[in-house]
Amino acid sequence: CTLGPGLGKDLKRQVPPLAGTGSQRFRSTSSMQGYSEMARERSKTVTSFYNQSAIDSSAEKASVRLTLATLLYSGKSADGHHILSSAKYLHKELPVRIAHRIKGFRSLPFIIGCNPTILQVHELYIRAYHMLSDFPEIKDQDVEARFCKLVRQLLDDHKDVVTMLAQGFRECRRHIQVQRYLIKKNVLGFFCSFQPDFVGIICRRLSPKKIIEKWVDFARRLCEHQYGNSPRVRINGHVAARFPFIPLPLDYILPELLKNAMRATMESHLDTPYNLPDVVVTIANNDIDFVIRISDRGGGIPHNIIDKVMDYHFSTAEESAQDPRMSNLFNNITNSGNQSNPMHGFGFGLPTSRAYAEYLGGSLSIQSMQGIGTDVYLRLRHIDGKGESFRV
Repeated sequence: CTLGPGLGKDLKRQVPPLAGTGSQRFRSTSSMQGYSEMARERSKTVTSFYNQSAIDSSAEKASVRLTLATLLYSGKSADGHHILSSAKYLHKELPVRIAHRIKGFRSLPFIIGCNPTILQVHELYIRAYHMLSDFPEIKDQDVEARFCKLVRQLLDDHKDVVTMLAQGFRECRRHIQVQRYLIKKNVLGFFCSFQPDFVGIICRRLSPKKIIEKWVDFARRLCEHQYGNSPRVRINGHVAARFPFIPLPLDYILPELLKNAMRATMESHLDTPYNLPDVVVTIANNDIDFVIRISDRGGGIPHNIIDKVMDYHFSTAEESAQDPRMSNLFNNITNSGNQSNPMHGFGFGLPTSRAYAEYLGGSLSIQSMQGIGTDVYLRLRHIDGKGESFRV
């Protein structure tokens, strides 16, 4: 078993090098016994690190999931008591949810769990569990401020977790089908926010049009860097809609969907890169949910892969890179050889976006007309709508 980087260094310090190693071909019986004893001791150290009774106990507890409507309407008080209440809730709840994630790591197949990158993430969660569990009881605003600082630090420590998991699972995919074992919901809730129009992570008057425009600009800049041009994006429908919602999941999902639409448009019009059909984004809002449809005329998805596009690690990047027109275009624009492609990723974009949508009580679906284009429908439930609110 390959040890993670943190634990591996600790064990190397604990276990001295073997006597009699080097050019000697045979070891004495005593040295072999010593080796076995040290191996057993190291095994105990590894086992005690990864399998801990406190984590087992927390993992058996159920998560206390709250509706966002509850957070929205109880998230403000004149005396600031809501901040203290949120911190107390997180102090109890985060170790439980992290223990659930650790339990998920323990249940991975051996060949995945031993991957060094996966182990590194596993160790990050164990470390976070102990830092949160060891934090003292929150009784006043001074302690709450220190707890808030700790959560911010942990969020920063975990900011690359999704990318690391993608890398680790990709390294394992030749050995096993990993999507069945993938942990989809590594979501650390964080409700300490002081932005004027926010209650915790909830924006009280979110404008879907404005957040779409922000990510259209981002995706177009990437596309222009990659291809030298980008399709125009038109936004229509209920463009004046405003309602309470969480912008963070949209900040992940929208750029993924827009990048896909723009890449498909550009790569299906390589012969006419300056005569492109528009990408159209339509907003539909009602009392129960809202829908964002992203329509492109990028040729659609071939029938033989339509069922695979939601699989983890499936990507058409390798296929498009084999098109000599694509390679020549990219090299001419950037005046460079092979480089990483900013429009391509690990094949995590669509399945992770769907996981976020489903976690928020919604859905992500694709309708494709091969030879014409693709429509992607992102449907998300309102926090304070007439339908039943989802819990986080």
